[in-house]
Amino acid sequence: MQKSHRKITKKSKEPKTKEKASFKKLTQLAEKLRSKTGCPWDKKQTIETMMNYVMEEAEEVSQAIKKNDIKNLEEELGDLLFQIVMISQIAKEQKYFNMDDVTDGIAKKIISRHTWVFGKDKAHTPEEALKMWKENKKREKL
Repeated sequence: MQKSHRKITKKSKEPKTKEKASFKKLTQLAEKLRSKTGCPWDKKQTIETMMNYVMEEAEEVSQAIKKNDIKNLEEELGDLLFQIVMISQIAKEQKYFNMDDVTDGIAKKIISRHTWVFGKDKAHTPEEALKMWKENKKREKL
């Protein structure tokens, strides 16, 4: 049986667009699951115990992409996202950081590394963009 190597393409129908409240709902869900009235299994988890679940969900995302299974990809991305939300909730309880810190941090990083989009640099090819990304990342780490 020959594997299909088709690119993932956008469906003609536009995807659902209810990003706003649904993300907050996820963080509230994680908080509830870990509360006194929450789930015993979820309350028992630590950042370290969550590692295996993150890896498992990331592999399932990878498999859905390889199979071009868009319906399953949507579900698996949700599962992976929830692992991140849960770890952030545990970190919040430990007073390390919270989900807002995670999302603010990645937004700042993406902006600072895309200087050809959000700054004055110029990148006309994917190769130029990747080279600048690496240079910007290296500069940040100094």
